[in-house]
Amino acid sequence: MATEEQKETLQEEVTTEETVETEETTDSEEVVEKTTEELLQEQIEKLQEEVKASEDKYLRLYAEFENFKRRKNQEIDTINAYKSQKVITEILPSLDNLERALQVESTNEEVQTVLKGVQMVYEGLQAALKSEGVELVETENAQFDPNFHHAVMQGEESDKESGVILDTFQKGYKLKDRVIRPAMVKVNS
Repeated sequence: MATEEQKETLQEEVTTEETVETEETTDSEEVVEKTTEELLQEQIEKLQEEVKASEDKYLRLYAEFENFKRRKNQEIDTINAYKSQKVITEILPSLDNLERALQVESTNEEVQTVLKGVQMVYEGLQAALKSEGVELVETENAQFDPNFHHAVMQGEESDKESGVILDTFQKGYKLKDRVIRPAMVKVNS
């Protein structure tokens, strides 16, 4: 039979082995816990990156949509501002013909009556065009500007400086800030 010392030694060895096994089990559980925590942390970081990417995409789309709305509103405003341009352009030759008719001078009463009627129609057309924003391009004693004038002739008058408009052959018109027909003019060289 074993002596007490041997029993104590055996008991110590068994206790030491149990402690070592317990420590190994605890270490492997910690490793599993750490691995699980690391995986969860990685998933959290990945999800945070996806959320950030989605937010960026949303903000970009929102900004793009706002720019689209602004451009469309500007286009609509431009279309509304110049919607009458085609009709006005088609009316201008008739307005020119009325001006030519008004330049006729006659002493005949019937012709005078007709001229008064033509004058009334001319003034009515001018008022309607003015209400739409049509303005006459200035040419009298004005400096030639290729944005508003179309030079068809050159002349020489020594008492006027170079580039001054001498004569107007056809009136020019602009709708708001857009030239719809440049004035045809004679320019001093």
